[in-house]
Amino acid sequence: MSITQTIRCYILENFLFTNDEAALQNEKSFIAAGLIDSTGILEIILFIEETFGVKVDDEEMLPENLDSVNNLVAFVGRKQLALAA
Repeated sequence: MSITQTIRCYILENFLFTNDEAALQNEKSFIAAGLIDSTGILEIILFIEETFGVKVDDEEMLPENLDSVNNLVAFVGRKQLALAA
């Protein structure tokens, strides 16, 4: 399963409580759409760290990194590249 698919499945199952792929747009802000609050962001961080083996530092807890599927996928990709270097 790709990073995108893994993240989408997690968000759909744990925050939208559905398997309907159409219910989640990759570019849409979780917070602006009212899908996830600050506690939900913390849950996503824990999921990202456990699932992909990356560490989310305090200074990385920004909407640019965590507030949409696309942002999360890009962030995880950057972190994995840094680990591989």
